Amino acid sequence: MSTIKVYDKTGAAAGEQTVDEARLVLDRGEQAVKDTVVAILNGYRAGTAKTKSRGEVSGSGKKPWKQKGTGRASFGGSRNPVWRGGGVAFGPVPRDYSQKVNKKVAALAFARALSDKIAAGELCVVDALNFDEPKTKAAAAMFKAMGLTRSCLVVIDDDATAGDANENFLLAISNLPEVDCTTVGGTDVYALCRFKNIVATAKALEGLMARLARVAAGKVAQ
Repeated sequence: MSTIKVYDKTGAAAGEQTVDEARLVLDRGEQAVKDTVVAILNGYRAGTAKTKSRGEVSGSGKKPWKQKGTGRASFGGSRNPVWRGGGVAFGPVPRDYSQKVNKKVAALAFARALSDKIAAGELCVVDALNFDEPKTKAAAAMFKAMGLTRSCLVVIDDDATAGDANENFLLAISNLPEVDCTTVGGTDVYALCRFKNIVATAKALEGLMARLARVAAGKVAQ
C-alpha cells in the first residue's frame, strides 16, 4: 500500500489516504515515459534556426583570380564557405521537430509517471486552496509547513467553478519560483517528471486517479 498525505490550506497535517499498489503501474512504462518527454520537449522547439548557403549570400560569382600561376589556392568565387562573408556549409534550416506519440504509449507514460510519484511519496493532497487574501507569504508558509522545499506543481480540478482553488491562491503562488499550477487535463508526463513534488486538491486527485484507472483498464482516452 502507498500512502498519500493530506493537509489543510495552512499546511497542517489532516490525515492520510492509502492507495492499493495494484492500482499503480510500476512494472512497465519506463521507455514510454522517456519517449513521451522527448516528444513533448521537441514539440516546444521553434525550429526557426536558419543560415544562408553559398547560393543565398550576396557576392559575385566571378572567379577571384585565375586557376593557376598565382601561387595561391584556387577558389571559384567569393561566396565560398571558407571565406569571410561566404555562405555556411550544412547550416541549419527551418524544420519541424515535433514527434508523434502513440496514444497507448502516452497513456502508459502518464500512468507510470503518476504511479512513481505516488509510490515515492511525492504526491500529497490539500482539501481546498481557498485563500482569504492573495498573500505570497501565506502560500510560502503553507509549502514550508508541508515540508516542500523543492519545485512543486499544484493540480486543481478542470472545472473552474468546482471551488477547490480560488483566485487569491493563484495570485499568491504567482511570485513563488519553481511553483506552477495546472488542471487535471493539463497535467502531462513532462510536468510530472519536471516537478519534484505534486500537490493536488481532493477533487483533482480523483481526476488524476480516474485517468490512471482508465489506463489500467485498457482504455487509453485521456
